[in-house]
Amino acid sequence: MVLPPPDKRHVCLTTIVIMTSMAFMDAYLVEQNQGPRKIGVCIIVLVGDICFLIVLRYVAVWVGAEVRTAKRGYAMILWFLYIFVLEIKLYFVFQNYKADRKSLETVARKALTLLLSVCVPGLYLVLVALDSMEYVRTFRKKEDMRGRLFWVALDLLDVLDIQANLWEPQRTGLPIWAEGLMFFYCYILLLILPCVSLSEISVQGEHVSPQKMMLYPVLSLVTINIVTILIRGVNMVLFQDSRVSTIFIGKNVVAIATKACTFLEYRRQVKEFPTQDPAGIAMEIQQNSVPHNQTLPNATTSLPEEPSPPREVIDT
Repeated sequence: MVLPPPDKRHVCLTTIVIMTSMAFMDAYLVEQNQGPRKIGVCIIVLVGDICFLIVLRYVAVWVGAEVRTAKRGYAMILWFLYIFVLEIKLYFVFQNYKADRKSLETVARKALTLLLSVCVPGLYLVLVALDSMEYVRTFRKKEDMRGRLFWVALDLLDVLDIQANLWEPQRTGLPIWAEGLMFFYCYILLLILPCVSLSEISVQGEHVSPQKMMLYPVLSLVTINIVTILIRGVNMVLFQDSRVSTIFIGKNVVAIATKACTFLEYRRQVKEFPTQDPAGIAMEIQQNSVPHNQTLPNATTSLPEEPSPPREVIDT
């Protein structure tokens, strides 16, 4: 498959978001070490960034080339690569903060949480590039897609909030096994769930239908909305964690109720689908590929009659 020329603005924006977050993570790693060890860490980080840039130089161009198409395969590869490297650096930052219990740099730790909260969901929205999907022509479908993407970004913030409990200062620390379990559970969610969302968009092609994208809502219902409520409840009751966000607990309760209603409505629509008019179904599919200033003929609209040939006027 020959890809079209890459969108230079999209390539630049993707590279800026990725390298900005990587540079800040490198700064945290270097500043957390002192003496000769600081020089060694700086060299290792620099070599790793050079290798990452070499790979990013090709993958970002491929992502920019497919941004106007219905495929998001290279976007999934770039997301997986970004989270894989970012979380490795974040793990060492977290371990350094854990080893230095006396240092309570609240501003630096809050800034790390803010950095991740902006860059991680931001990169996901950049990779989806909804405004570049020229084949999604109707305003209603574009807004439905935007609502689905908003829920994915909100779930990413939910996962990052749980991870932030590990490095932000708290009165009582969690057991080692609980910290490791929480970190790697969030790591897996950040790797897999956005890729599932991107694959749903890619599989449907140009006739994308937000109502049929049900795989991500089902997975997020179990792995995020239900499990994170249990995680926060255990941290709050058993470990007396003062950093538990009750706001996100409320968000997950609302999300469970909303998705339950959505699933019930989807099930009802599936049962009624065979009774619908096939012409109406075909017209709904074609509606996404029609320009704004063109309307589809419906079943009740008669075709215009051919004009009768003009009569010749005879001069008398």
